[in-house]
Amino acid sequence: MKTTSLLFLLTIASLSLSCGDNEKKTTSASSDNSLKDTPAFSFEGIKQGYTTNEELSFQITNTPDLKIDSILYYINDHPIAKVTENNKITYTLSGEKFGKQIIKAIAFHTGKSLENTINIDYLPSKPPQILTYRIVNAYPHDIKAFTQGLEFFGNNLMESTGNGVGPSGNKGKSSIRIVDPKTGQAIKKVELDDSIFGEGATILNGKLYQLTYKSNLAYVYDMATLKVVKTLPYFKNMEGWGLTSDGKNLYMSDGSENIYLVDPNNFSKIDYIRVATNEKIVNQINEMEWVKGKIYANFFMEDVIGIIDPKTGAIEGLVDLSKLRENVTQHVDLDVLNGIAYNKKTDTFFVTGKNWDKIFEIQLSE
Repeated sequence: MKTTSLLFLLTIASLSLSCGDNEKKTTSASSDNSLKDTPAFSFEGIKQGYTTNEELSFQITNTPDLKIDSILYYINDHPIAKVTENNKITYTLSGEKFGKQIIKAIAFHTGKSLENTINIDYLPSKPPQILTYRIVNAYPHDIKAFTQGLEFFGNNLMESTGNGVGPSGNKGKSSIRIVDPKTGQAIKKVELDDSIFGEGATILNGKLYQLTYKSNLAYVYDMATLKVVKTLPYFKNMEGWGLTSDGKNLYMSDGSENIYLVDPNNFSKIDYIRVATNEKIVNQINEMEWVKGKIYANFFMEDVIGIIDPKTGAIEGLVDLSKLRENVTQHVDLDVLNGIAYNKKTDTFFVTGKNWDKIFEIQLSE
């Protein structure tokens, strides 16, 4: 399911910044009670939404029919407290992943137990900072390139393309290319079989890693020859979308709100984050680029770049690049912005899109 437009979130973030109001309104959260033959209880003092380092302070309803001896509390099935009778519990949210949190209480009474759960939302406290940009240069780009990944390799670009089909019925060709950024011409290109949909790609330790959309495999290339040296299955059955690296491990997206930290040796999962703004969880993270300790990401169907904290998943910045699309040749197969490459030498970004005939060098500013 598609999230609320990030272009809409840009407006929301601007309003939040101008008003300086980051508080969430207290709402009643709904609870689930599956036991019908025992006294029911609900939760008192819980809001629907919480932010980083905010404290929960709550207890369960103390009905006349429920003589409580003790209560065990859990969050996401991890025990957080045990109280006698029905004393209030306080708990600070800090180590949890952003998104839905499930609070569970097991109340013990007269030798029996009664269980109930409630969901809350845990989101970053600060709205994203709104960034602007200026166009430094515009260069040619292969209009037939269904761009899925973009990254600088020396003075050239490494580009991964997929075999997406446009409204005209024309189908792209999955490939890995080394491209002259100023001419758009491929210096070296390896094409994949038509059954393979190439996706995000990144370079790490002399090897190029390329995801596939639905083949559940990553291709590993030798950078010197662009020959496949091995394939690595994903750690679970999932789609491959975006890929980047922090210089040690890989970061992989699958179209959900998750970004996975992955071991480059075997593609096993090390950890993950959920991507979120102060308004909501955000999914469909697409092409990604690691820049100065942050993840810069495209979002599917949005001409927006988000700046993501790789430790927490919080979107710290947003930049609206929708105007760039107006500066490329308009044609039936023109598709979304997708492709971010950071040039360390000039501190600029090269950005393009699927079937765009231009690649733009831009500079971001606050």
